[in-house]
This record gives sequence, structure tokens and C-alpha cells, in this order.
Amino acid sequence: MNVGIYFYDNAEVLDFAGPFEVFSTAARLCGDKPHFHVFLIAETSAPVTARAGFTVLPHYGFNNHPKIDVLIVVGGVHDSEMAKSSVLSWLVVQSAQAQLVASVCTGVFLLAAAGVVTDQKVTTHWEDIDSLKRAFPNLRVCEETRWVDSGRFVSSGGISAGIDMSLYLVARLQSTELAARTAKQMEFDWSMSEN
Repeated sequence: MNVGIYFYDNAEVLDFAGPFEVFSTAARLCGDKPHFHVFLIAETSAPVTARAGFTVLPHYGFNNHPKIDVLIVVGGVHDSEMAKSSVLSWLVVQSAQAQLVASVCTGVFLLAAAGVVTDQKVTTHWEDIDSLKRAFPNLRVCEETRWVDSGRFVSSGGISAGIDMSLYLVARLQSTELAARTAKQMEFDWSMSEN
């Protein structure tokens, strides 16, 4: 199963690094037949400068990535991304083809701007709840929760909540046992509960 994490300049570091660690650790624990292949995708293959100057080389750009089964859209300083028609168009196409679409933190703003989420239950970083409600009033925005499962769309609160959500996705897509082993390997205190 291909897990593609979309990130961009000024993305929050743990928003993409946390889910990457979860899925790569889960794959390692599966032994010879890993269930997940995780990779980072940016608009181009050029280096991405995330928050605080953390520079990362994406595995793929929009024009050369493998098929995505699970798309994860991360948060950060997202305003300029919301104004890019190429990004929004790509999100529409990839979301339609993916089995599951997830967002971390303010990544949900990008999915909403693309029309990928319209009236689903979602969440985001606590600091951005009011902005999300104002910008996209048809969304059913949930507060004080680590993640929200709306079927094909799963969203999480900010930063470290993306790790919780990713472990939940491992449980949902593979098994709770694998998710628990992954959390233990990462020395991460995790519960299946959304709160």
C-alpha cells in the first residue's frame, strides 16, 4: 500500500515526519512483506524548506510519483498553497483515486479549498478551529479531539496529533496489533480513542 505524504515550503516538520515515522516503522515491523511503502511528495523534486529552515528532499514531484493509496496532506503555513491551482487540481485528482485521504493540522484547509472535503466532520489544530469554521462553514468542525474519522477522510489536530492519527490508520488498514507494536517501537503513548 503506497502512502504518499504531500508537503511544501513552510510545512510543519512533525506533520510530515511523524506520519512518515509511523508508516515506515510499521513497514519495518512487518518483516519481509511490508504492508506500507511511504514517501514524501512535493510539487516538484526540488528541496522543500519546512518550518524553521528544516530542508528536506522529496522522493517525488507531481509528475513522477507512484499511485497513491493513502494520501496525507500536512499543515503549516498553507495560505500560498491554497492559492496554487496546480496544487488544488492535483489534490482533487489524487483524492479521487486514493483509497483514503487524511490531513494533519491545517492540511484540511487545502483539502477544503480543493473541494475534496465539503461537509464532513473534520478537525484541525486548536488555534485554527475558528478560522476553519469561518472559511468553510459547511464543514462540521470538531473541537478537542486528536483525530476524526469520516469514512474516506480522516483529519487530525496539530503536529503530534498526526502521529496518533497515523497509528489509527495503521490499525484501520492493517491491525490494531501492528499499530500497538509500532507505537511501542516508537516509545509513543498511544490509544485507539480519538480523544
